[in-house]
Amino acid sequence: MYYTALKHLHLLTVAITLGLFLLRGAWMLADSPRLGARWVRIVPHINDTVLLAAAIGMLGVGGLNPLQQPWIMAKIGGLLAYIGLGTVALKRGRTKAIRVAALIAALAVLAWIIAVAFTKQVIPGAI
Repeated sequence: MYYTALKHLHLLTVAITLGLFLLRGAWMLADSPRLGARWVRIVPHINDTVLLAAAIGMLGVGGLNPLQQPWIMAKIGGLLAYIGLGTVALKRGRTKAIRVAALIAALAVLAWIIAVAFTKQVIPGAI
């Protein structure tokens, strides 16, 4: 029962993360001043903290050891890549071209993380 609740919370926060990232990416592309709004700098971090807490809770309740589950380690590595690319896309990219490339790469990494989660394979679709 706890695992299912944590899984639903995790999935909800993943959807919110994706939505907020797409919104912030659109604002970056449009050079919108909304990207600098206080809530935009705070809410995604709160959501991502809940997302991470739900993931850790699922590991604990499910008795899963990431060191024994390659797909979980792959998701963690992908998460680190997504965070790095996301910061380049939304803040640290020196030019718009770099920010756009990082935005596209971050979305691709996020899609791969989701595919890994559903297939529980490091290379989704591989036999």
